Amino acid sequence: MADWMGLDPDDRTAILIDGANLYKAAKTLGFDIDYKSLLSRARRETRLVRASYYTAMQEDPEGDYSPLRPLVDWLDYNGFTMVTKPARSFVGQDGVRRYRGSTDIELATDMVLMAGKLDCIVLFTGNGDFRHAILRAQEQGCRVICVSTIKSQPPLASDEIRRQADVFIDLTEIEDVIARKGGPRRESPARVDEEE
Repeated sequence: MADWMGLDPDDRTAILIDGANLYKAAKTLGFDIDYKSLLSRARRETRLVRASYYTAMQEDPEGDYSPLRPLVDWLDYNGFTMVTKPARSFVGQDGVRRYRGSTDIELATDMVLMAGKLDCIVLFTGNGDFRHAILRAQEQGCRVICVSTIKSQPPLASDEIRRQADVFIDLTEIEDVIARKGGPRRESPARVDEEE
């Protein structure tokens, strides 16, 4: 057994990342995710079938460049399956243009559809809305490990998801493996607000 997440070397495993949720958790804890290290470690310690990253992308009507584009492109070229969709823009009461979007449905659907072909899913989110999808994956014999944090104020991992998961791992427990090392902390791109 691997010691950083309890992955079994013989398990067919998928990593599913709720991009907006993981970004918020890591930012709250004060570090950036090193996706290269995360993927490399998972590949060494289990039979990684897929690593998918889910995010809504702002698409400005004036054709402005999305600040998420460099991350999405890097992940796409470096072993991650990207699941993106356009975020909707709106003008808030303060007159500022904002973007809102969510890929929760895509992630939940993929989780349930893949579960029967996997032994383990590592789900990076604390969003309690995924509780039912986790249950459906477990009913197909798939173990689900959820990764988020309760060390923030307020805690970003819901009680529902922590209770439903087979294993809950706090990001602070694996920070030494997945945090970017060296150099000044980089500013992460502006994010799309996740729909409630």
